[in-house]
Amino acid sequence: MTDSTEKNARPAITGTVTDIDGHPNLVLTRAFPLHAPELWRELTDSARLERWIGRWEGDPKTGRVAFFMTAEGEDVPPEEYTILECDPPRRFAGDTSAATGSWHLWFELVDKGEATLLVFGQRLNPGEDVGSIGPGWEYYLDRLVAVTKGRDASTIAWEAYFPAMQPAYQTLVAAG
Repeated sequence: MTDSTEKNARPAITGTVTDIDGHPNLVLTRAFPLHAPELWRELTDSARLERWIGRWEGDPKTGRVAFFMTAEGEDVPPEEYTILECDPPRRFAGDTSAATGSWHLWFELVDKGEATLLVFGQRLNPGEDVGSIGPGWEYYLDRLVAVTKGRDASTIAWEAYFPAMQPAYQTLVAAG
């Protein structure tokens, strides 16, 4: 697990590709010195999400929200996000309405006493470019690590992830 991702550092890949319910999933983990309810808020509260990836608008009780990837820029159009499972503070799953194809994203929080393990996953659709998806999630999860440690997410440099991690992720998928 990595959290040494200051500008110009070269983090190692942490993702694996594993079969879940007959589908390949990219799975990444991070450990946090937080209790599960605290980490749950970092992953689901719109204001806290915006510090490291984006924000949502709408009423989650309807099963749908609009998600804005504000870390990608200010003019990025929102994605509709369908909430499929929400079991606080343990598990969340949902689907995006991405124009290039829906993404099924999920996470589980595993209480380890004084720490919580985040297990994050994305079901891989046929033909998806894991060489860019893997580094992207590494980058965003390390931004989450940074903000939970009181640092600004901007201390995490995209260049340390892409294209630097692309070959390793492509090899990972080819080997699977």
